[in-house]
Amino acid sequence: MNENERAICYVDGEWHEGNPKLMGPMDHAFWMASVVFDGARAMAGLAPDLDQHCQRLCASAVTMGLAPTLSAQAITDLCIEGVRRFPADAVLYVRPMFYADDGFVMAAPESTRFVIAIHEKAMPPASGFTACLSTRTRPSMSAAPTTAKASCLYPNAGFALKEAAARGFFNAVTLDPNGNVAELATANLWIAKNGAAHTPAANGTFLAGITRARVIELLRHDGIEVIERAMTFNEVLDADEVFATGNYGKVQPITRLEDRDFQPGPISTRARELYFDYAKSFSIL
Repeated sequence: MNENERAICYVDGEWHEGNPKLMGPMDHAFWMASVVFDGARAMAGLAPDLDQHCQRLCASAVTMGLAPTLSAQAITDLCIEGVRRFPADAVLYVRPMFYADDGFVMAAPESTRFVIAIHEKAMPPASGFTACLSTRTRPSMSAAPTTAKASCLYPNAGFALKEAAARGFFNAVTLDPNGNVAELATANLWIAKNGAAHTPAANGTFLAGITRARVIELLRHDGIEVIERAMTFNEVLDADEVFATGNYGKVQPITRLEDRDFQPGPISTRARELYFDYAKSFSIL
């Protein structure tokens, strides 16, 4: 944790400052990665789709064989309580989690525990980022819990990011097991071509995000055609625009992909405008 970023955590009914120590080497989550989480944003008192993030957390827990100990609404209420403990203009990352204490290989559902971590985390620049094609691929549904936001999936993304950084890029495009584009290491991928927005169809190999779904809805309501389909990496390179959606950065343009430079275009710019206008309806102060 960055020592300059304030954090609070909700554990066993109480709020704590900093980073409380919760697990030991005998706990299942410590050695078998029985952890699910969700990530939401609170930006100066705005927390768009926080309820959906909490609903997905509960669904992820069930997928991982855990037993949620709180309802999605109760988690939402606690997250709001935590956000209100920060200054009104704080920019935060809100991370509720479930994990297992007990089990042998398979988690014991009755040992499921709950915690919330909320910490200061600035929004990344709206100017965008660079990306390259990764050698890492997303696993199939039969190989990993790909429909859950599970911590065990993230080392693969970390390897993709490490590979990208070694080549001088910020992020990486990963493919699915069929060789089609899946997503970026940390966000969903979009392109614009001939006035339409395109994004890989959800096929169970990657997490089709809440921000992705919101942007699809907002663009279509704005009269922009959105096409969910399989696409190759060469089609991405041939796009008019490339951009990303995800909770961490919301909507960001990709300014360079491999050796091709891109400029933020009208569709990615409009998607960002629409999203942040939408976010204004979610004040929790």
